[in-house]
Amino acid sequence: MGCRYPAAVIPPRLEPLLDAGAAPRRLGARFTAAGRNLFLVGGSVRDALLDRNAGDTDLDFATDARPGEIQGIVGDFASSFVLTGQRFGTVGAVRDGVTYEITTFRSEVYRSDSRKPEVTFSDDIETDLSRRDFTVNALAIALDDTPEMIDPFGGLADLAAQVLRCPLDPAVSFGDDPLRMLRLFRFVSTLGFTAAANAVAAVEKMASRLAVVAAERIHTELDKLLLGEHVGAALWGLVDSGLAAEVIPELPALAVEQDPVHRHKDVLAHTIAVVEKTSPELTLRLAALLHDIGKPATRRFDREGVSFHHHEAVGARLARDRLGALRYPTRTIDDVAELVFLHMRPHTYKMGWTDAAIRRYVRDAGGLLPLLNELVRCDVTTRSATRARAIERRIDELEERIEELQAREEIDAMRPPIDGHAVMAHLGLEPGPVVGEAMAMLLEHRIEQGPYSVEEAYLLLDAWAASRS
Repeated sequence: MGCRYPAAVIPPRLEPLLDAGAAPRRLGARFTAAGRNLFLVGGSVRDALLDRNAGDTDLDFATDARPGEIQGIVGDFASSFVLTGQRFGTVGAVRDGVTYEITTFRSEVYRSDSRKPEVTFSDDIETDLSRRDFTVNALAIALDDTPEMIDPFGGLADLAAQVLRCPLDPAVSFGDDPLRMLRLFRFVSTLGFTAAANAVAAVEKMASRLAVVAAERIHTELDKLLLGEHVGAALWGLVDSGLAAEVIPELPALAVEQDPVHRHKDVLAHTIAVVEKTSPELTLRLAALLHDIGKPATRRFDREGVSFHHHEAVGARLARDRLGALRYPTRTIDDVAELVFLHMRPHTYKMGWTDAAIRRYVRDAGGLLPLLNELVRCDVTTRSATRARAIERRIDELEERIEELQAREEIDAMRPPIDGHAVMAHLGLEPGPVVGEAMAMLLEHRIEQGPYSVEEAYLLLDAWAASRS
């Protein structure tokens, strides 16, 4: 069932993991002394073989020792333990701020109607590796007196070929944990590997099984996918396999022509191109992914062609709904929705903006201003070099004007010259909504006219109060 590779052929790049003083060998010695076996497994082995992060952290281990034995074997190596996963066979040994997860050989099978796995333990490493997601993650190093590499399923060959293949039939692997279907495309994104044809075929048949996975696990995996260097290929894989319809159904809905008469680019291809162009920052890439999801609902045809009036407002609402369903943090939802809502605003700059318009743009964008400007730049995917240069010049000019105003009047911290306490004292008000209305009036004057004095603020208040009475 594959091959064992003795220490003599273990690549030199793995030596930092196998040094006698390193944590893996020190833990291995303890298990050997207890008559048990310990193996370094999974992503740490894969990444070390790829010369990625071959350090002493983020290490996972597998053992034939049962969960109740592990604490006793590890002993005083650990300063403390993390036991939240013990019922699933995992004990976390904490030393010097690093958590080493040690898991009993096991098999996980999801119930068809449940998000929680049934766990049964096994007694050999090959069985444990067979239940892992992909062969490149089904590699292990035996941590006994003579370390050896264990590769029962051809993971080394698949690593060299850059192929993502399941150790068993993909239907079995994805049935064990349906999240692995999304993880398949996460590794396409982060490693640049190609998904095996039978794995993709299994996703096409089993995509609906993702419904049993908790939303929090899905969005964590989606985050990693979006931050990968090969995100475009991964997103196309999600759409083509049908899995995107289970995660973000608004994405495949973008596969419509903008203008069948003039054969303009379809919105899906444009969206994926925009995501690829953005920096690998999560809020920005989520906004790029969702920035045009309001277009299908707002598409209209007339003699001028196709239009998507107010798609940014519709898209912001849809983005909130989708990210909320995926249990994203409120701050992330707010920021992404705001970027989607504002992403068309800079395009009106071609009509000319007053200083007040610049101030309002900076005020509305707030701390998202750098991300918003990058999103607007990346939103340019036209094949017309002339049009692309014109848009770039407008954004350059907009940013220059923002810098000029910032130098004159600190527009990133716009506020009236007096606060709410001064308003209440001057007008004899109690705390309440009227104070908020007065402050909004003073801020609006600041945006429209620029900085003004305390004396002018009180004159404005007097005029405002008189107009109300």
